Amino acid sequence: MIRVLLVDDQALVRAGLARILRPKAGFEIVGECEDGDEVVAAVARDRPDVVVMDIRMRRVDGATAIRHLRAARSDAPPVLVLTTFGDDEVLAAALRSGAAGFQLKDAPGEDLLRSVRVVAEGGSWIDPTVAGRVLDAYRRAPATASPSALASLTPRELEVLALVGRGASNAEIASALTVGEVTVKTHIGHIFTKLDLRDRAAAIVFAFDNGLVRPGQAAALER
Repeated sequence: MIRVLLVDDQALVRAGLARILRPKAGFEIVGECEDGDEVVAAVARDRPDVVVMDIRMRRVDGATAIRHLRAARSDAPPVLVLTTFGDDEVLAAALRSGAAGFQLKDAPGEDLLRSVRVVAEGGSWIDPTVAGRVLDAYRRAPATASPSALASLTPRELEVLALVGRGASNAEIASALTVGEVTVKTHIGHIFTKLDLRDRAAAIVFAFDNGLVRPGQAAALER
């Protein structure tokens, strides 16, 4: 059972999310927050595996809440950000804060289930509908990895990076390559070091920009 903390300033939205992320689907809602300033305390109290958080809230927005959470806890759970078509200007802030994924609020329930599960298992998720805008937002942030650094990766590391770029979790990568999850974590650590990437979101952008992932492949392992 994946433990989920819901963060949204609209009670009806939280209720709708809870109906989708039900025990029958393998999820348990362990807590709810009405705004971003409640997240740090709720994580300490409820110990969720993943936080599903609105990007816009009345007092503290999602990007700021993620920043506070990561500063407060070295073991902070991954955060899946809920966004809308009009949120372009805050996507870069959420990425820089450390969001592990982006999902449209009005996406089908099966997409929400999939995205929450992937992020909870250590993967990254970008809703294909907003993938282009998310990548553009990230590119406007200070760049780190140089395309020439790609040559420093081994063939296996290239395979792992391509799967990370498609939104695969460590467990999915391990299954696809028939290796253990510890081995996958080791490969990802080497990739981040060699390419000077700080997180999986940066790895996704790098994979797209260097042709390891084609548009439409992100978050599409089972489609």
